[in-house]
Amino acid sequence: MQEFLAAALGFPAALFGFALLVVIGYWLLALFGAVDADGHAPDTHDTSEHGGLSGLTAGAGLGRVPVVAVLSLLIALAWFLSLAGTVALRRADVAGLTRALLAGGILAGALVGSWACTWLLVRPLRRFFRDERPPSRLDFIGRVCVIRTGRVGADFGQAEVVSDDGSTAILQVRSDESGLTAGSTALIFDYDTDGEFFRVAPFDAALDPGLPTL
Repeated sequence: MQEFLAAALGFPAALFGFALLVVIGYWLLALFGAVDADGHAPDTHDTSEHGGLSGLTAGAGLGRVPVVAVLSLLIALAWFLSLAGTVALRRADVAGLTRALLAGGILAGALVGSWACTWLLVRPLRRFFRDERPPSRLDFIGRVCVIRTGRVGADFGQAEVVSDDGSTAILQVRSDESGLTAGSTALIFDYDTDGEFFRVAPFDAALDPGLPTL
C-alpha cells in the first residue's frame, strides 16, 4: 500500500491523478442525476457548440463517441499506465538524470498508450451512437407551410411550418405569385441564402395529404 501511494503521488502518475479525481467526481454526479451525459445540469440546455473538444477527439481518431466518455478513458488509462511505469521505475532503483529521462519516457508512453487503448475501445462503441446531422434550414424545403401574414410578396411575408420533432417555426417567406394571404397553404421550394428567406408557391394540401401540415 505504501508503495502504491508513493507511486501515485510521484511523477508522472501525479499529473493524471487530479484529472482522474475530476473524472470520478463527474461520474458520481452523473450517477445521482446531478448532470446529464453531456455534463450539463438537468433541465438546462447548452446552446454552445462543443466543436473544440469534439474536433480534437475526431482528429485523433476518437470521434463518433461522446467526448466525456473518450476523455474519461484517456485519463483513466494514462493514469494506470503511468502508475505502472512509476512502480517499475521505483523498483529499478535508478537516480539522477537517468531517472528523470526514464520518467519522461513513462509520461510519453502513458500518453501514447492511453490513446492506443482508447482507440481500440471506442471502435466497437461507435455502433451504439448514431450520427446525427445538425438541423439545417434546408430541412424545410419540400414542406407545406401556412401563411401567417396578411400577404406574401417579393419583399415581405411570414409562414409557420412544422419541424420533425413536432415543434413549429416561423419563417421569412417570399413569393412572386399573388393569392397568398393569411391562412393560405404554400409549398416551400427554395431557400435564398443571401436574403435568408424561403421561396414559397401556392399549394393545395388536399392534393398531397402525405405532406406535413399544421
